[in-house]
Amino acid sequence: MARLRSMTSGELSAALGGDPCEAASWVEAAAACGMPEAQLRLGRMLLGGTGVARDEGAALRWFMKAARAGDAAAQNMAGRGFELGWGCEVDLAEAARWYAKSADAGDPWGEYNYANMQFDGRGVDQDQAAAAALYARSARQGHARAMNLLARCLEEGWGTAQDTVAAALWYSRSAEAGYFRAQFNHGVGLLWQGRRAEGIRWLERAQGEADDRLRARIRAVLVAA
Repeated sequence: MARLRSMTSGELSAALGGDPCEAASWVEAAAACGMPEAQLRLGRMLLGGTGVARDEGAALRWFMKAARAGDAAAQNMAGRGFELGWGCEVDLAEAARWYAKSADAGDPWGEYNYANMQFDGRGVDQDQAAAAALYARSARQGHARAMNLLARCLEEGWGTAQDTVAAALWYSRSAEAGYFRAQFNHGVGLLWQGRRAEGIRWLERAQGEADDRLRARIRAVLVAA
């Protein structure tokens, strides 16, 4: 701990970053010293079992420590833990509370996840207009999944004025950012526009990360194309 306190910011970043197995002892020590960035990383390591034994409950406890210290990314992870029940009972209201804190702090994942809760009315009152606004905030920060859902809101008029031109633009941006669901949506949109070759290319790209259900939809669209 004394060594940690004497490190320069560059030395600290090097000690806490890099290979999880090599960094684990430093991360654990820094987390115990109360450093939120180390607590967040330790939580992620515990969640994935990288460099340390996997322990979802311990991960959530470290996320909570950093979240209470005001770390916006950790607040989002705390929300995720309560939403999915990482070593605890699922508590959607508590998940929404932490997502809201993260969103208020401007974290794009917090904005996206809290928007999902608002859109469906899970753990919080349903408010699709507020959800669409949060998707837009997250999308403007480059969050690919938020871009795709903002596009869907604009396409369908969910919580916002219907605007198919803007929807197509956000689908395109999300697809370019690598999100497979947006690649599917963008590809279908291009087919509707008569841009068959481009549409097929995007549908083929979407297959790489798609789940079995989406792959079946992609195959059906490709056969029809």
